[in-house]
Amino acid sequence: MEKQAEVIIPTRWGNFNMIAYADHETEKMPHLAMVHEKFSTERPVIVRIHSECLTGDVWGSHRCDCGDQLSKAMEITALNGGIIVYLRQEGRGIGIINKIKAYRLQDAGLNTIDANIHLGFEADERSYEIAVTILKDLGVNRIRLLTNNPEKIDALTNQGIEVTERIPLIIQPQSGNAEYLRTKQDHMGHLLGLK
Repeated sequence: MEKQAEVIIPTRWGNFNMIAYADHETEKMPHLAMVHEKFSTERPVIVRIHSECLTGDVWGSHRCDCGDQLSKAMEITALNGGIIVYLRQEGRGIGIINKIKAYRLQDAGLNTIDANIHLGFEADERSYEIAVTILKDLGVNRIRLLTNNPEKIDALTNQGIEVTERIPLIIQPQSGNAEYLRTKQDHMGHLLGLK
């Protein structure tokens, strides 16, 4: 896994250097780092590790909070010279086709965990080794992590990244994702503060 290409991308939040990481330059679905132009390793860097969610990130689906989290993370990282690591692990690692199948099962009454298990997967198939590789390539060893997921903190810490602070990334529940968020909190341990 190494840097294959990079370019400055002007966004509504400011300029970010988009860096594509893959094993080979012909890879069509590389992982990405969005590094704000004011990025510096002189202090712990604000980082969001975001797993791809085509339905939320691109089409604004309200079945989840992913698109809203990505937008808020772009705003926060821009204000603080941070980084977004965008991992290509759609649907908690099961891919878009299986994610669509899982959505159908959720429509039939299963929660997000049980739908994945029904399809033969773990509740969460993601891993964060690639994010660690990317951060280390960028010279980042100390971070302030934008996350609600304690497993993400543990995964990074266990691989040599010092998480000096967890910054909550709370999105107000909507009618389409309230049960999804409740499941993430009650069964996956996400720190959402829902009553």
